[in-house]
Amino acid sequence: MINSFFLGNKEIKLPVIQGGMGVGISLSGLASAVANEGGIGVISCAGLGLLYKQSPADYLEDSIWGLKEELRKTRELTKGTIGVNIMVALSNFTDMVRTSIAEKADVIFSGAGLPLDLPSYLTEGSKTLLVPIVSSGRAAKIICQKWLSNYNYLPDALVVEGPKAGGHLGFKREQIEDENYTLERLIPEVVSIVSAYHHKKVIPVIAAGGITTGQDVLRFMELGASGVQIGSLFVPTLECDASPLFKQSYINASKKDTMIIQSPVGMPGRALDSNFIKSANEGKERPKKCPFQCIKTCDYTKSPYCIIMALYNAAKGNMNKGYSFAGANAYLAEKISNVKEVVQQLMKEFADAQKGFSTKKI
Repeated sequence: MINSFFLGNKEIKLPVIQGGMGVGISLSGLASAVANEGGIGVISCAGLGLLYKQSPADYLEDSIWGLKEELRKTRELTKGTIGVNIMVALSNFTDMVRTSIAEKADVIFSGAGLPLDLPSYLTEGSKTLLVPIVSSGRAAKIICQKWLSNYNYLPDALVVEGPKAGGHLGFKREQIEDENYTLERLIPEVVSIVSAYHHKKVIPVIAAGGITTGQDVLRFMELGASGVQIGSLFVPTLECDASPLFKQSYINASKKDTMIIQSPVGMPGRALDSNFIKSANEGKERPKKCPFQCIKTCDYTKSPYCIIMALYNAAKGNMNKGYSFAGANAYLAEKISNVKEVVQQLMKEFADAQKGFSTKKI
């Protein structure tokens, strides 16, 4: 019912990429479950050094070990396609990229900055595919031009993340509600850009941000997308790696709880309102030191709170000391289900929408 697409030489039978969600939200449990349904499961690199803290703790070394362990665990649970999400803003970006390639991850997804040198890390014989995450046609064009010019390499796909996504957003605050920056505008723009390279390489375009239903999937495929990236819809599932209390925050949320915050990383982000956010806004959560140096752009002396600790605490269920990043439609979640049920519902909605679309065309 839903057309598959090719990422490199890999056929992705369910054209759904599970969004990378850190800290500790999308690890081997969720990634393997989505991969087993025919989609692409994604492990988030953010905060792995906290989740795999050894003694004595060394955040950078622990992050490398944690990524290796998560990839190992995932391979024990699935033979499907597994990706790794690596933010350009991470201070250990290079370590995470090199480890992903050495451990033969199927795909690297990279955003929160332009991954202009990503192809430089590929080694001889490497089969890891490279997929940048962009928020504009301009960014897509720059990456294609720079990669082709500097490395004779074009992206294996492009994820286009619109302003309805959860977590860090690649938009200025005033652009988030601006109709000129909607995903519906961005997808045709990026499809047009990659079509110029069709004689060299087919570059699938993946729509991301606020996609919640099968109707959404059909709409973006009609605009030229080959697939979709979905994050929030997979959080309230049994397989999601977050604490049950984190998942319940989605179930309990209403539309008014979804808000735009200014992250210490220097970007706006979408999250669910919480007591911690109120406390941070009152200046009560200021960090006294920075033991991790996890983000290149974060200056703890000017930060209202430590973002990695806030996200880590929330993932572990300590919601008074953290908050949930969430997409614009995360509040629609009504119950905890499993990944298979989520996928089946998506496919049913897609088929129903397709029938309606066909009827309209006739």
